[in-house]
Amino acid sequence: MKKIYIIASTALLLIACGGDKKQTVEDVIATTNPETMRTKRSELVEEQQAIHEKIKQLDVALSEYDTNEKVPLITTFTAKKDTFNHYLELQGNVTTKDLLVITPEYNGILTHVYVKEGQRVSKGQILGKIDDGGLTQQLSQLQIQTELAKTTFERQQRLWDQKIGSEIQYLQAKSTYEAQSSAVDQVRKQIAKTVIKAPFSGTIDDVITEKGSVVAAGQSPLMRIVNLNNMYIETDVPESYIPYIKKGKNVEVNFPVLGKSINTKVRQAGDFINPANRTFKVEVGIPNQDKSIKPNLTARLKINDYTNHEALLIPQSIISENAEGEQYIYVVYDKNDSKEGIAKKVIIKTGKTQGDVIEVLEGIENDAEIISEGARSVEDGQTVKVINL
Repeated sequence: MKKIYIIASTALLLIACGGDKKQTVEDVIATTNPETMRTKRSELVEEQQAIHEKIKQLDVALSEYDTNEKVPLITTFTAKKDTFNHYLELQGNVTTKDLLVITPEYNGILTHVYVKEGQRVSKGQILGKIDDGGLTQQLSQLQIQTELAKTTFERQQRLWDQKIGSEIQYLQAKSTYEAQSSAVDQVRKQIAKTVIKAPFSGTIDDVITEKGSVVAAGQSPLMRIVNLNNMYIETDVPESYIPYIKKGKNVEVNFPVLGKSINTKVRQAGDFINPANRTFKVEVGIPNQDKSIKPNLTARLKINDYTNHEALLIPQSIISENAEGEQYIYVVYDKNDSKEGIAKKVIIKTGKTQGDVIEVLEGIENDAEIISEGARSVEDGQTVKVINL
C-alpha cells in the first residue's frame, strides 16, 4: 500500500506540474513581485489539497478491495499433552547430625592429644587423655581391699554352708565384699571419664584445646568431629503444602557456591506445625561421596509438589483477561490450504505455573492450534494467516 501511495503522489505531481502552462516557481521568484508570489503559492496549495483528496479516495478503495491488507499475520503452536512438574522453591543450609564439639566429662589437665586436624577416626577410638588426679592409685588400693573382702566372704560362706558360725558374720562379710566391689566399679567409671573417645566415625575438623590445658567437665571445648557422610538440609515449608510435600518426593538441590546440582528426595516431613510462622520442618538427604558439601553451606531447593502426566501447557505471555476477570486465548479454526483460518476467542481455566509456562485445565483440547505471536492484535472471528517458519 505504501508503494501505491508513493506512485500515486508522484504521478499526480507530475501531471500537475506538466500541465501548468503558467510561470514556474523560479520565474515567479525572478519577478521579485510579492503579489505574484502569493498568487502562485495559493495555486500550489490548492493543487496539493486536490492531490491529498485523490489519495484518500485510493486508500478507501484499497481497504475495500484489497483483501490481503485486512488479514493479520500470526504464528501458532499446537497444544500437546506433556508431563508437567511443579516445584516449590525454598532455601536452606546443609547440616549433619554427626557434627559435635567434644567436651570432657572430668575436671583436670589434658595430658595427651592423640589426634590432629583432618585425621579420620573410628567410633570408640581414643582421642585424648585427662590426668585422673590419683584415681589409678586409688583403684589399685581398692582392688587389694576387694580381694581381701572376697576371700573373707568366701571363707565365711563355706563355714555358713557347714552350719558353723553366726549368720551375722556371714552377712557382714558379704556386705563388705559387695561394698568394695561397688567402690572399684565407681572408680573405674571415674577413670573411664578421663579417656576421651570418638562418639562416632568421622574426621577431626578442629583441635580446640592443646595438651597441658586445664579443662572443666561439660564446659571446655576439646575438639570438633564431623561426619560428612550423613548430610542433610532442613528447611521450613508453609503449612499449605502439607498435602503435597511428603516423604519420598523428588528434590533438586542447587549449591550456588559449588556450581553443582544434585537430585535427591525428601527423607522426612515433620508432623508439627510451628505456631509462630505456620510452617513444618522438612529434611532432605544429601549424598556426599566426594565430600565437597560442607555443613552450613547455602542451598536452593526445588521440591516437586505437583505432577500432571497429561498437562496442556502454554506460554503465560499469550493469555489475556476480560473485564469479568476471565482468562482467554485465541485458537485458529477452519484453516485452508492457504494457511488462512478463523481466530476464535476461548475462555480457559488455568492451574499452576512453572517458569514462563502455565497449565491449562479447561478450555482447550489436545492438538488445538493456538495463536502465539499476534495473539494480542487479533479479534474474535477475524480471518488470520498463519506464517509459521
